Amino acid sequence: MQTRPLGRTGIQVSTFTLGTMMFGPYGNPDPDACVRIVHRALDHGITAVDTADVYGGDGTGERILGKALRGRRDDVVIATKGNGPMGPGPNERGNSRRWIVAAVEGSLRRLGVDHIDLYQLHHPEPGTDIEEPLSALTDLLRAGKVRAIGHSNLPASEIVEAQWTAERRGLARFRTEQLHYSILNRGAEQEILPVCDRYGLGVLVWSPLSMGLLTGHYRKETASAGRLHWAPEHLTDPRKLAAVETLTSLAEQAGTPLRHLALAFVTAHPAVTSAIIGPRTEEQLDDLLAGAGKPAGDDLLDRIDEIVPPATDLGPVDVAYRPPPIARPHLRRRPVRPPQTSDAVSPPSRT
Repeated sequence: MQTRPLGRTGIQVSTFTLGTMMFGPYGNPDPDACVRIVHRALDHGITAVDTADVYGGDGTGERILGKALRGRRDDVVIATKGNGPMGPGPNERGNSRRWIVAAVEGSLRRLGVDHIDLYQLHHPEPGTDIEEPLSALTDLLRAGKVRAIGHSNLPASEIVEAQWTAERRGLARFRTEQLHYSILNRGAEQEILPVCDRYGLGVLVWSPLSMGLLTGHYRKETASAGRLHWAPEHLTDPRKLAAVETLTSLAEQAGTPLRHLALAFVTAHPAVTSAIIGPRTEEQLDDLLAGAGKPAGDDLLDRIDEIVPPATDLGPVDVAYRPPPIARPHLRRRPVRPPQTSDAVSPPSRT
């Protein structure tokens, strides 16, 4: 397992990061099995683990990870995220200073550590001034509770705005971006990856296997929306399924599993630091680790470009962030007003 610099933080991370979204009731409900997955990953050279307060519901993912890292804290770079709902109250979520400070304390407690190596805003929040989370995170950095800060799912324009705000206000700046990038969704190549490269941001890629479509297990004849309840349209998109068929043939010709080709594709991009893999079992982990260190040559990358052209998204991913005007039609439509009636008094009739 090779390592790469995490942007300009000075931190080194493995080219694969262990993702823990599958830890808990929505993936692997056996905490001991999840602990074994973490230990196996570390034993095979993975040095970074990504989690979030909402994974597994109510902090379950972080608690499992904390248990797994007892006695091995110094072996791993811990990355976690905050923003999602952690309770019924309207202020138990979001990017406000009030919530970020509370969320970091909660993550530290569940993980059982005294600092977090990389703390990330899980999603943008257009209704909150970016200075709010930046100011709170700057204070947390100075207090030693986090070592580096990043964001996830930010559009390119908001990445630039955050960098400019940090410079102008004398605040700590974001050092990483966590984004969705895969063979089937290459839109990040248009602006986001170049912007990250320009500002020296480390890039962590979530779902490089496109929510399972690029594992090789989903084919036209077996695709079923019910197999992944939180991304039903994604798994039955005919454009994606057609591309998977062609990509599967390409992988077979190259003598490699499609999932290994998919991981080699994202880690080949010069702006990408690490691909997050999210196995549910030890067997899945072993299979994915077998793809480490298998680069995709120029010939294979050229063939992929022919199947899915650069900067092309073959349809959205259900769980990906969408700006409010895209997700809510009323925000991109001017209200229709009834015709104005004149209040002027009509002249009297001469008849």
